Amino acid sequence: MEMETICPKFEKALELLSKRWTALIIYQLLKGPQRFNEIQQAIGISGKVLSERLKQLEQQQIVQRNIIPETPVIIKYALTEKGKAMEPILLSIEHWSQQWVEAETN
Repeated sequence: MEMETICPKFEKALELLSKRWTALIIYQLLKGPQRFNEIQQAIGISGKVLSERLKQLEQQQIVQRNIIPETPVIIKYALTEKGKAMEPILLSIEHWSQQWVEAETN
C-alpha cells in the first residue's frame, strides 16, 4: 500500500500560519489598514517581533506597507488580495474556537 504524501503547498501554508503571531497579525489586519502601534497594542507583541513578521509577510505579498506623505509621515499596513483571501480560513478558526476551545481563567 502506497502512502500519500502531504501536498508541499499545503505544508508551506501551514508553516506560514503557524509562525508565532503571524495568524494574529493577519486576523488583526482583516479589520482594515492599521499603523504599527495599533497592531502592536491590539495583539500585545513586541516591536521587534512585529517588525520581523511584517517584513516576512511583505515578502510573501500578504501585507503591503503604505506610506502616506503627510507631516509627519504615516505608515499603515494593509492586507493584499492574497492576505484578504485568508479571511474565510481565519473566521472558520474563530468559529471553531468559540465552540471548542476553553478560555483560560487566571
